[in-house]
Amino acid sequence: MSVMHFDGACQCGAVSYEVDVDIESTITCNCSRCQRMGFVLAFTSVDNFQLKSGEGHLMEYLFNNKAIRHLFCKTCGVESFAYGKMPDGTQTVAINVNCLSGVDSRALNSQHVDGKSF
Repeated sequence: MSVMHFDGACQCGAVSYEVDVDIESTITCNCSRCQRMGFVLAFTSVDNFQLKSGEGHLMEYLFNNKAIRHLFCKTCGVESFAYGKMPDGTQTVAINVNCLSGVDSRALNSQHVDGKSF
């Protein structure tokens, strides 16, 4: 595991954050949301995430079992992160790696998850 520090933001910059996350273990998913949004995701502890700006610009979307708090910028519509829980119940942040500065998410060797079957 290689945890690194990154700055992240939505497209318009209203929502920004800092995160320590391992981007060598990213996933893609074919669930009804991830596939449409084109997410490349990495997961980290809530202790490794700090929202720097834009709390008032965030809108929440819940679907399916409503276990993941999908948060998107109400100005540009980009979901740069979400709050959820790992299977063991640990609080986590799902980072949209597409929103990290200096990262080419398409060059990463992401593991595919069959979320459509859940």
